Formats: sequence, structure tokens, C-alpha cells
Amino acid sequence: MTKNFILDTNVLLYDPQALFKFKEHNIIVPITVIEEVDRFKKDMNETGRNARQVSRYLDDMRKEGTLSAGIALESGGVLRVEMYEEKFMKNLPPELREERGDNRILAVAMRVKEQDSASPVIFVTKDTNLRIKADALGLTAEDYESDKVDIQELYSGCSEIEVAPELVDRFHGQGWVTVEGGAFYPNQCVTLRDEANPSHAALGKFRADDGKIIPLHKVAKDGIWSILPRNREQAFAFDLLLDDSVKLVTLVGKAGTGKTLLAIAAGLHKTAEENVYNRLLVSRPVFPMGRDLGFLPGDIEEKLAPWMQPIFDNVELLLSGHEAEKRHSKGYKELMAMGIMEIEPLTYIRGRSIPLQYMIVDEAQNLTPHEIKTIITRAGEGTKIVLTGDPYQIDNPYVDSSSNGLTYVVERFKEQSISGHVTMTKGERSELAELAANLL
Repeated sequence: MTKNFILDTNVLLYDPQALFKFKEHNIIVPITVIEEVDRFKKDMNETGRNARQVSRYLDDMRKEGTLSAGIALESGGVLRVEMYEEKFMKNLPPELREERGDNRILAVAMRVKEQDSASPVIFVTKDTNLRIKADALGLTAEDYESDKVDIQELYSGCSEIEVAPELVDRFHGQGWVTVEGGAFYPNQCVTLRDEANPSHAALGKFRADDGKIIPLHKVAKDGIWSILPRNREQAFAFDLLLDDSVKLVTLVGKAGTGKTLLAIAAGLHKTAEENVYNRLLVSRPVFPMGRDLGFLPGDIEEKLAPWMQPIFDNVELLLSGHEAEKRHSKGYKELMAMGIMEIEPLTYIRGRSIPLQYMIVDEAQNLTPHEIKTIITRAGEGTKIVLTGDPYQIDNPYVDSSSNGLTYVVERFKEQSISGHVTMTKGERSELAELAANLL
């Protein structure tokens, strides 16, 4: 049965392609949504670009017919712009008759339901309160879930299997094993545990080319820039971070699990010591926690300094323990002056091509799937991209733990041989930080 999907403004600002993602069903865009989209078209951020793209799509469709009458879509449905009239407000309770954009959109939805009672009417919005209002009015209300990932079912990147004792011994002896009946994704981290003796185990990684489980990258006794893995998840993460054949690494975990620290340590090792990459490029989205401080004075480097301070803190920690490299004793500013490390604002990354660089995007959970796509498609020949973040700590009002770009990439890339992922659960920052992450 053909359904009528009524789209809210935030759906189109989140994903302009939403106009084409409802298969054979009809799409109705209230005229109020067009008005609200128009208010964002001059913004120079991702929302503004999406607003302009929505306008372009609708303008192109207008050439094929009249939007008010409906334009046939390639998928089989019809898209139309529904006009608003004051009399539609009579379909709403007195509390919702105030002339506001949300109320007008709800009034149009109620009108559509009244006119076409034979077809199910579904109101699609990313606004939680608006979904509640719609439900209270008897409308079927849904979140836009085209790019959603079930966070509870998110690919962990790690697997533990019980095997015969001799298989663990053979793994240590010959340096590889195959597991019959084992189904693994490329670069999936595997724990081989003795079924008779749980303490007898081995850590490895699945190599998709030949179906073998191979040992992890050996970390020197003094560590990678003085950092040694403290648990198996960190050992798995270090292996992916140091493997040049893995071009995209995603690290997901709560605060204090070592995601950013391990990524920067591996990046400095590959850049400053092994010279595999020309530069360590570090960035993070600019989203304040709580009330924003407003505009910051100074040039671009000075403006970014407060946002990048967590990165600098990690670099200083690494430098303070890296006694072998005396030339780095002056801190992160010297690394930047030498061209070894660079801070990149994501605002200006569109259109760039970034070859031979080790790129770390911290707090990637605050990015939308489209923004993540923009970043990854900047990667030139020889570039490695590391995305880190905690899906439960999101400051971007337009995404949540299931619809953010980080979890989206984890699911989309899990079958690719040039990507790897680890979900980190054990906090190592401090006993206090671990308790806070678990209890608060």
C-alpha cells in the first residue's frame, strides 16, 4: 500500500537525499518547510549547504511539472509541496493553534490525513518533542532512520572463540592458524582461548586475503612513544593503528579508554620515526559542551587552541615520557613548527586533497554521515584516517548515538579489507575516571 510521508525541515537539513529515499511512497513537503529551509541557505556550514541542495533538487523537479500538483519520482512515488491555510488550524487542539512553524506543519499533516484516509500518513521528523505532539494528535510519527545504526548491535571489531589447546600452541609456534567454521570480517581482532584452560590464550587478527589469523604487531619494550597497551583492546587498537595496509581505523569507546592517546602515539611514531607519512594531521569538530563562550579573538591558530587543547594535552603527555627524543622536549609547538604535526579545522576541509598524511579526527561522533563522507573522500594516495569518539557523548543537536557519522562508518566499512575497528570498553585514564564513566 502506498504511504504518504510528510517530511519535517530537520530531515531535509540533515539529509537532502531524503527526498529520494522513500521508494514507491509519496513524499509531501509542507510549504512551511520550504520557508524554514530558506532561512538556512546563507549559512556557510553543513546545514547551509544542505539547505541549498534541497532548494536545487526542488527547483530541478519544478521543471518537470507543478510541485503543488505533484512530480513523479523515479522510485514510483510522487513528491508534492502542500500549501498551508489558516483553516487547517481547526484540526489542532487550542494549545497548538499558535502560529508557529511546527504547528503549521502538524496542521498540514492532519489535513493530509483527513483528505486521504485510505493511505497511511506518516510524519517524519528528527525532533523528539514534535514526534510526541504528532503521536498525541493520532498521527504516526517516526524518526528519519535512513542512516541509523542500532547502537546496541554495533560491530565491536573483536571476537573471542574457544579452541582446542593445541591450536593455541600452533598459533604461537608457526605464527598463524585457520579456524574451521569461523566467520570473521577483514582485520577483525580475535582472541583464541583454550577451552580447557581460559588463561591459556592468544591474540590475533583475521587476514581476509588467505583466511588466516595472524599475530598482532609487536610493540617494543619501551612502547610506542613510551605508551604500552594496558589491555587487549588497546593491543588490538595499536595493531590497526600501526598497520599501513589498514587505511581507515575507527576507535569507539567511553572516556578514558585511550582512543586519542593511542592514535596520536601511533601517528607520531609513523610520522616522526618511521617517516611513512609526511605529517600528522589532527582535527576535531568544534562543538561546545554547555553554553558557548562566543567568538574567540586572534588568528585561526589562536581560535582553535581552546578546542584543540585535549589534543595538545595528549601530545604533551607523550613528549614528557619520550626521553629518547630529546629534540622534542620543547613540546607540541616545536612539532608544529617542524611540520611534523598540523592542526586542521574541519570547517575548511571541503575541496582539499590530503596525500601521505596520518589523519586523526577526534570526537567524530559529533559529525553527520555526510560530513564523515566529506572527510574520508579527502584522503589522497598513501593517507591513513583514524576516527575516534564516544557515541554516548554527543554535543551536536542534529545527531544521536545511532545516527552519527562514526557509528555509520563502522557499520558501512566492516566488510572492507582496508579498514579496521575496535570498540574499547576498559578505562585506563585513572581509577576515578573509570568510576565516573561507569557510575555517572
